[in-house]
Amino acid sequence: MTASYPNLRLRRTRASAWSRALHRETVLTTADLIWPLFVTEGDAVEQPIASLPGVSRWSVDGIAARAREAVALGIPCIALFPNTQRDRRSDDGAEALNPDNLMCRAIRAIREECGNDIGILTDVALDPYTSHGQDGVIDDAGYVLNDETVAVLVDQAINQAEAGADIIAPSDMMDGRVRAIRMALEMGGHHNVQIMSYAAKYASAFYGPFRDAVGSGALLKGDKKSYQMDPANTEEALREVALDIAEGADSVMVKPGLPYLDIVARVKDRFEVPVFAYQVSGEYAMIEAAAAAGAGDRDALVIETLMAFKRAGCTGILTYHAAHAARLLNG
Repeated sequence: MTASYPNLRLRRTRASAWSRALHRETVLTTADLIWPLFVTEGDAVEQPIASLPGVSRWSVDGIAARAREAVALGIPCIALFPNTQRDRRSDDGAEALNPDNLMCRAIRAIREECGNDIGILTDVALDPYTSHGQDGVIDDAGYVLNDETVAVLVDQAINQAEAGADIIAPSDMMDGRVRAIRMALEMGGHHNVQIMSYAAKYASAFYGPFRDAVGSGALLKGDKKSYQMDPANTEEALREVALDIAEGADSVMVKPGLPYLDIVARVKDRFEVPVFAYQVSGEYAMIEAAAAAGAGDRDALVIETLMAFKRAGCTGILTYHAAHAARLLNG
């Protein structure tokens, strides 16, 4: 740069709203949003989640209505997470393979309500189905067994694909599960079903409200540090992403979101693949708490944080604020 003040006044382009819009480097639209939704048993049920103000669990009919709402708002994709009843949970998470489980019923209801007007992303992991709250099958010492878990995850992914899922999102962090799922999808004729891998999922303190929402928090025995990543590590995240891309992931995810924007940026710069981030439950709850305490304007906080994801390189963002943000963006 050779120009200097006063020939160059950087405030010139910031002086008016039209000029700021013209020179904006990063654009956030409703097409950048994925709306996570929690499904529960019953009919016409809405269960507010205390630790996630403004977020509820919905029965299958309510989930279908939320999907129609998402279409009207211009949100292209929703993500489903089931709250499985305790009497259907087991040590091996067998309910994940039931073709009539909550997840599969919700997929079919959304497809009936919306056709192909919206994408359906489904979580592949066993924690919503296990009696111990871990993401996989455990041994007598409580250690999550990798290969035995992958075998179940493959069947879970096929179960969801056959119900009509568009994107399979393995969130378990087992080694080799992307390749195994991709091979099973190809062999099963599900050639256009995408895999969005939770490639860099950290053992974070920000997941508490989510575990309440899916009913696994009170059941969890131990922690998940033997398979989720150490928050101190960056290079390991790049290795995880590289492996998942090589194994057949169409896109990758970094989770949590705002505390890991450096990881998002490095992944995008290194691999030039679609990168998503999950603005997780603890992040959402903090914004809501700040707004409730008068520490910041809710609308401004929501848009600014989502813009930060896009600026870091995100293709899209999973956020519980998706519907609210879409209304703001739609004016």
